[in-house]
Amino acid sequence: MAGKPILGHIIEFLSPLNVNEFLLIVSEMEDQIKEYIKKSYELKTTYLKQTELLGDGHALYLANNKIDDDVIICFNDTLFITDIKKDIDNIGDAQGIVWASKTDDPKRFGILEVENKIIKGIEEKPDNPKSDLAIIGLYYFKDAKVMFRFLEKIQKEKMTSKGEYRLADAMALMVEEGVKLKANVVDAWLDTGKKENLLKTNKYLLEHGHIKSTHQKDDIIRPPVFIEDDVEIENSVIGPYVSIAKGSKVVDSHISNSIIGENTAIKNAMLTDSLIGNNAKVKFEKKALNIKLDLGDKSQVHQ
Repeated sequence: MAGKPILGHIIEFLSPLNVNEFLLIVSEMEDQIKEYIKKSYELKTTYLKQTELLGDGHALYLANNKIDDDVIICFNDTLFITDIKKDIDNIGDAQGIVWASKTDDPKRFGILEVENKIIKGIEEKPDNPKSDLAIIGLYYFKDAKVMFRFLEKIQKEKMTSKGEYRLADAMALMVEEGVKLKANVVDAWLDTGKKENLLKTNKYLLEHGHIKSTHQKDDIIRPPVFIEDDVEIENSVIGPYVSIAKGSKVVDSHISNSIIGENTAIKNAMLTDSLIGNNAKVKFEKKALNIKLDLGDKSQVHQ
């Protein structure tokens, strides 16, 4: 999205904190993540691999012996707009911060009950939500050991939500036992968990300055867009709200509100509201009008 993977945007948003070390908990995409970080950043980075997908609480507990002081936790499927440094500087006597946002679909998320900005209760993906204030996947704890103690407890006592060990359940225990956690509402929550939200987030980022295009020639570029320098465009209209990654080629096409991956070829297509992965091919012999596609890496569409 808008020129970089979600992980890259997260690192950028966390930059005001001068983070000492990044711990990335990975699974099947370990090699790709390591390659991206090595190529793009100079960071002190530790990788931990979750071989059993037993939930985010289980994943976080893998770092139990790696953190001795305070910790920021950020899930990799969400972006946020907030003054995170100011929020932490103003934490007061609370022992942690849980960032949140109102949602129209509270059953999909962990939900907070809040009184005077202090969390009074937490439910993980409840069937009957008590509020519409959703946990967005961004947390801060003054003392990581407190968090790990409660993560250990839910695992020892087999406390799961829908078969998984969840940080939200550990935090619910923390609240019950008197640990003071503060709720901060973000200015914007850019969820990427579903296709429509991914496109909305791409649009938001492009509208807020994450843009690039040096393409001129005879093609028509309708900003805002992010188009890598080596992308080939011939006899096409691109935009608005389009991201095209490196090595791709677009010929005789019109693309709007879409994300196009690396080394992908598109010809004779009028695409909108589409996600096209890396190394994909979309080729029509005659102009295909008003097409919406959702293609994974190395997929092909021919007609």
